[in-house]
Amino acid sequence: MPDAAAKKPNGLQKVLKPSPALAGVVGSGELSRGEVVSKMWAYIKKHNLQNPANKREIVADDKLKPIFDGKDRVDMFEMNKHLAKHLK
Repeated sequence: MPDAAAKKPNGLQKVLKPSPALAGVVGSGELSRGEVVSKMWAYIKKHNLQNPANKREIVADDKLKPIFDGKDRVDMFEMNKHLAKHLK
């Protein structure tokens, strides 16, 4: 008999609904946290939003600023904290 805990999705697999601000970047459909992070990185790379002098730093454009609490730049690790506020 399979363990019930093995079937429960972990934090990265749980399906969540993005806020309207985040949906402008990743789409309005329900996504797992891992999918949101992947789509964010695709957007960041497509729009060349990494600081060339420090690749860990993300330079916010008009779509990312509301997600990043109005900040112009965030560290890639800090980005995940901001994303968490936009997922339910």
